[in-house]
Amino acid sequence: MRRLIPRRCGNSKIFHRNIFCEHSAFENCLLTIFSSHPCLKARVTPPCDIGEKPFWCCQIPYQVRDTGIIRSTLLNSVSQPFQWHATTSKVMKCPVCGMDCVRSAKDILATLPTVFEPCADCSVRFLDKRAPLSDPTFGVACSCGKRFIDDVFAHMWVIMTEQGDLEKTAPLAAVGSPLIHPGFAMERPPFLPDKSLVLLSPRVTKPCADILIREVPELRGVVRSGNFVPGIADPDLNTVPRVYDLLAGCDVRADVFPLRTGPLVMYKQQSLVHIEFPRGGYPKIQAVEQHVGKPPVPYFIDACCGVGTLGLAAACMGVPLVVMNDAWYASAFWSAYNLEINREYLHLDKIRIFEQYDDMQKHPVAKDPLKIAETGGDQVIEVYQGDYRLLYRILPAGSPVTALDLFDKNDRQALDAIQKDWQARVGGDVFIP
Repeated sequence: MRRLIPRRCGNSKIFHRNIFCEHSAFENCLLTIFSSHPCLKARVTPPCDIGEKPFWCCQIPYQVRDTGIIRSTLLNSVSQPFQWHATTSKVMKCPVCGMDCVRSAKDILATLPTVFEPCADCSVRFLDKRAPLSDPTFGVACSCGKRFIDDVFAHMWVIMTEQGDLEKTAPLAAVGSPLIHPGFAMERPPFLPDKSLVLLSPRVTKPCADILIREVPELRGVVRSGNFVPGIADPDLNTVPRVYDLLAGCDVRADVFPLRTGPLVMYKQQSLVHIEFPRGGYPKIQAVEQHVGKPPVPYFIDACCGVGTLGLAAACMGVPLVVMNDAWYASAFWSAYNLEINREYLHLDKIRIFEQYDDMQKHPVAKDPLKIAETGGDQVIEVYQGDYRLLYRILPAGSPVTALDLFDKNDRQALDAIQKDWQARVGGDVFIP
């Protein structure tokens, strides 16, 4: 049976420009404006915290070039003074694909209330992930541009069985592991917009991945995974780490971690680092909050930082001096890059990144610590690539709180020895989250 190829309805729009309004009165006002101007169809999200104040975010279609009509109508309709922001989302060049798929934390957080929520016309079809499709068809995207995740998986299952990557007796779950963008703890299965899913699959091939990217609009990247964790596995750093293979698209995606001071947005290239999907009550973040305290400690080290989640969490809690380090190039680079992503929530005057992604690939594992990035301002944050056991040679003076988030936590005796050695060389408080 010929599969159904999703096509956008004629009235669907691509939303990518934001208007932020700093007053609750604007919610009804904006809805009134857009109902009276058909050419200005838009979505107004519930209030979300951006910085210190709640904002109402209105996303308008790409086709609407002039927001002056919206602003003038607001001025005539609302008596209260208000703060007006009409902006195109801030995008940064992606270091992997070179496109504009990376956005600031502020722009990511503005989408969270509704990014995976359905509209009134969205349809739901729950499928048994443990069984193959009995009917090899799938639903198409709604006019709002979203599609329920089960239908997206059905679409990918049909393509992978047609291409021979899956047997027709394979269950739907055999397609692979879905990683949404942005990732955050959700109570219900998502309705996926375009470019919101990275697929990790041990069975997918390059020809099939190309078809998946071309025909499944919700996909942003297809990665062939393996029965191992990508990145450094040898604590002595003597072997070249194994990684997954990016076959098609771009596998750069973000996760959103809840902090007591507000959310933290962390980007990564998923084929090169381990999965660290956020969930409610994230224990590592809670451990950092406990050790940072209130008021915050003056000095924090994230010695095996991954993409920088714990170190930047400490910085967002107000720690004035933070050092992050990882021997793996992808982790060290994204730790530096995530400074720029979250800079609006940090007290920084400038960010200097000294190494480029392509250059760092030439020395994927470093032993002697090399400075990758540093900041200036009320907060000083330094990022290094190197062996954490040699980090004491270049650390600023002081008595830090250190997080040693080691990959292998099974050998308790070895962990105790590592902590004692760190305290002897560096001092301060040491914990393993």
